[in-house]
Amino acid sequence: MTSQLHFWQGAFIADAEVADRLAELPGIVARTLAEPLSTETVLRACDTLSRALRDPDGDVRARLLAHATEGVPAADPAEAAATLAELADALARPALERKLRRELGGPRPERFTRPDARETVYEAWAPVGLLVHIAPGNAATVAPLSVVEGLLAGNVNVLKTSRNDTPLTRHLLAELAAADPTGAVGRRIVALHFPSRRQDLMRLLCAPADAVAVWGGEDAVEGVAALVPPGCRLVEWGHKISFAYLAREAWTDRDGLAALAADVCRAEQQACSSPQVVYLDTGTGEPATELFAFAERFAAVLDEVSAAFPAPSDDAADAAEHAEITTAELVARAEQHLGLTSVITADDGSWRVFADVRPALAASPLHRTVWIKPLPRQEITATLRPMRRYLQTASVGGSRADIATLSRALITAGVQRITPLGAMLDSYPGEPHDGVYALQRYSRRVGVQADGAAFAATPCLDDLIAPAAPPAAPTGPLMGKAAAQDQLRTLAPEHAQLYFRSGGTTGAPALSVFTCDDYDTQMRASAHGLLAAGFDPARDRAANLFFCGGMYGSFISFFSILERLNATQIPMAAGPDHEEIAKALVAYRVDTLFGMPSYLWQLFHTQGERLRSYGGIRKVFYGGEHFTREQRRILTETFGVRLIRSAAYGSTDLGPLGYQCTHAVGTEHHILTELHTLEILDPQEDVPVPAGQPGRLVFTTRTRAGQRLERYEIGDLGRAVDGTCPCGSHTPRIELLGRYGEVFRMGTYHFHYRRFTQVAEEHFGYRGELQIVLTSEPDREHLTVRLDGRYAPDPDTARAALLAHIPELGSAAGPDALLNCTVETAPTLAFERTPTSGKLRTVIDRRSARGWCPPAG
Repeated sequence: MTSQLHFWQGAFIADAEVADRLAELPGIVARTLAEPLSTETVLRACDTLSRALRDPDGDVRARLLAHATEGVPAADPAEAAATLAELADALARPALERKLRRELGGPRPERFTRPDARETVYEAWAPVGLLVHIAPGNAATVAPLSVVEGLLAGNVNVLKTSRNDTPLTRHLLAELAAADPTGAVGRRIVALHFPSRRQDLMRLLCAPADAVAVWGGEDAVEGVAALVPPGCRLVEWGHKISFAYLAREAWTDRDGLAALAADVCRAEQQACSSPQVVYLDTGTGEPATELFAFAERFAAVLDEVSAAFPAPSDDAADAAEHAEITTAELVARAEQHLGLTSVITADDGSWRVFADVRPALAASPLHRTVWIKPLPRQEITATLRPMRRYLQTASVGGSRADIATLSRALITAGVQRITPLGAMLDSYPGEPHDGVYALQRYSRRVGVQADGAAFAATPCLDDLIAPAAPPAAPTGPLMGKAAAQDQLRTLAPEHAQLYFRSGGTTGAPALSVFTCDDYDTQMRASAHGLLAAGFDPARDRAANLFFCGGMYGSFISFFSILERLNATQIPMAAGPDHEEIAKALVAYRVDTLFGMPSYLWQLFHTQGERLRSYGGIRKVFYGGEHFTREQRRILTETFGVRLIRSAAYGSTDLGPLGYQCTHAVGTEHHILTELHTLEILDPQEDVPVPAGQPGRLVFTTRTRAGQRLERYEIGDLGRAVDGTCPCGSHTPRIELLGRYGEVFRMGTYHFHYRRFTQVAEEHFGYRGELQIVLTSEPDREHLTVRLDGRYAPDPDTARAALLAHIPELGSAAGPDALLNCTVETAPTLAFERTPTSGKLRTVIDRRSARGWCPPAG
């Protein structure tokens, strides 16, 4: 195994192969970059590895723990376990998605989308190409996470680990490659282990690089800079100095000083963010006695806190480092006689505090050695700015006003990040590093300017290239609404930020819960779909007439969608005063309507004369229900509407699922594959249907941080549509064929079949079968309840009972007449049944499939 030092695109190789492989690197990189790598593929692999690292009994974790301590005398197993835990947190999908949103604007930064939907200009983040990483030896997580950042940016990554590095990084990256069944991740990873003095290998490594990320001091950076070709981007992560700054009120804060002392002890000050100096906000010309008194106070705290941290091994500092510590202490002791310094050390030599009346920033020899220096706040910039290239973190203690004031002053002087006391070594997902976002340094921002007329309905250029590689087929049991609701009981609070209710069902309302990031991702996807459907944000003037309130999401969602399109919108919402709404449409020159078909039809019907006279409504985008063929004809011929399309297809639980394009026929929709994976299963069995055959639509959502809906039965039937759409998009298409099951929607309400049977049994003693038939009439929808004549009362009595005891039905069939409701009786042989099993078809939906009203129910 000792000869298998290097990991190359999925396999370990020996020393003898490295030079030959590096000589072939330019061709390898060209071939690899020609293969697309989606961010989704990287996220899945990282999340798989993250879960494996968290499994205390897993083989992956056991192997990596062994590699983390391999070749390390007196290695601390607890430290190795903590390293793996840190890596598991950093590789988890939510952390990486948050990082992508912060640094590159979203979870799919590689896609060519329109930053301003009013223009046909497309931008994306593209890889730099070959990204070389020259890793440090003082932080076990830096090297693998830098490669992960390079993968998220789409690069081919070649890593050279430090000579002091354990095999952990190489084997961790091998496990990451193995976590991707497509092999695409592994083909973008090379991890080599050789000393920097091998200049022959260093030249072969750097010569074809498009960017080199290097950690280390000035000498290391200069050495690498001499090897990179002209035009190669050099990303320097050089050594930095960090310090604490204490306003006067923090000098005596025992808890704050203990937190600062912990920062001194953590990692033996090896991290760039470790404090090397503690500055005191002293007055100008203040006597040294206060400085030295604080040093004594802090030394006592450091002594107590240091004892609580595991003592470093005897060889924690090598001979050169011991010599540096000794020299610094001897010089400081010598200067005590001049009144310049005060030296306080532990009896066992485990820590050192050097007080110095001179404010100039001085590097510490580390290993729990800290300087105490005075620095009046008005002198911060003059004192620190000469060292600005080396400043990284400042931990500030004081009042809220002090922290605000001092943070601004320190950042002006060149500091990159400010933290509370005790948090200098902590970080958060997506945090800038040394004043920049790493993912942006590892990427290029690229753009395509396209012809406005030809590309007006093209939201993403990538959809015109080729079908996206499908993820692995989902496994596990199917989910229904009950299972989705059950998830909410254990959902973490940070994942429950937006609550939407599915409207109209009886009993307890069904909830759907999203994070704000989930919602934003979904609304942006819906916005792209609306562009494809023919909405023009540069010219259309839209009125949002969806229903609002009661935790319904229709109005809110389309407000968000139109906002993300930078569209002109008049957010009116559906209301009972049709006349006032029609007046507003004319006054504000609205030409595009968004709303529920039943409401929009009533608006056109009651305000026909005014709207015909206006003649300005050109587009209608609907959701939640459907327009009948006759209604479409009237809107087109009588009112001059030119475009009538589904605004989106989806559900309250899952959000947007699909969209219509300008070439969509009937109920065809493209699937939002960036959000979901679709399966079409046999109506009777849980197996895929043959190509083109109808079946149950089952979705797995991939972009929800909290509630995970996997293999979720939405309740719709559909079939896949073969071939490339005439719009040019390779995104898969389906034809919606209606609903299945016992829950259906009509007249803006959801109804449950069992509620009808319950009312019939309780209020007129009905014992027979009950069947519901849904049809469309020219002016509204029609609900027919079919009862067995042997057990049913007269139809009028049955109808009255149903209207009285199903409030939604009474409201929909009431004075506003959103639907017609009739009851008919028939012999049992007249009831329709499935031909194979003879089971009763409880709900027969003879309407065309509907568009979607987003999270409103």
